[in-house]
Amino acid sequence: MASKEPDQEHREDEDAAPAEEEDTGAQIAPIIKLEEVAVSTGEENEDPILDLKSKLYRFDKEGNQWKERGAGTVKLLKHKETGKVRLVMRQSKTLKICANHLVLPTMTVQEHAGNDKSCLWHASDYADGELKDDLFCIRFASVKNCKTFMQKFQEVAESQKPKEENKDASAAAGLLEKLSVDEKKTEDKAGEEKKETEATEKADSEKKDGEAASST
Repeated sequence: MASKEPDQEHREDEDAAPAEEEDTGAQIAPIIKLEEVAVSTGEENEDPILDLKSKLYRFDKEGNQWKERGAGTVKLLKHKETGKVRLVMRQSKTLKICANHLVLPTMTVQEHAGNDKSCLWHASDYADGELKDDLFCIRFASVKNCKTFMQKFQEVAESQKPKEENKDASAAAGLLEKLSVDEKKTEDKAGEEKKETEATEKADSEKKDGEAASST
């Protein structure tokens, strides 16, 4: 028996095709109702002043080598009330915290030798739930981003100096300026007195010379 032609098979398939399902208008309620839950990031009271993609490394003292902490976004966050600034970095996919520490006035950041896209700094980090003194290295996609990070980091560190310290520095500068002005006035006065003395001595000398000449 001959096999069916492709066109004949196609027509039979169309005839056998089921009709489209009719919309009955029935509504099926979900088995489980999920309620919207607000997720707290801990950053609600902070304003971001820096936000850059990067890759972070931490120096392993025991293994004497650099270990990758994760790739993601590094942020500098300023607290709205206290004005304190902290550095926070999370992994891009898992959002796990790679670094979490305050930026203190004693901190400095420096360029990594041999790589102008990376820089280093020390910090007492709290990413693992306890304070640990760590050496960090962060690498950016461009030299520009690295320089931006370093500049902003140093600016923040400088801004975190106590106000009392800044006042003392200003007062000290003002005192030094006042002392310089007083010293200049004293020097000028001494110079004038010296000139007056020299002029008096010269007049006395000329007077004596005149008297001696008249007596002869």
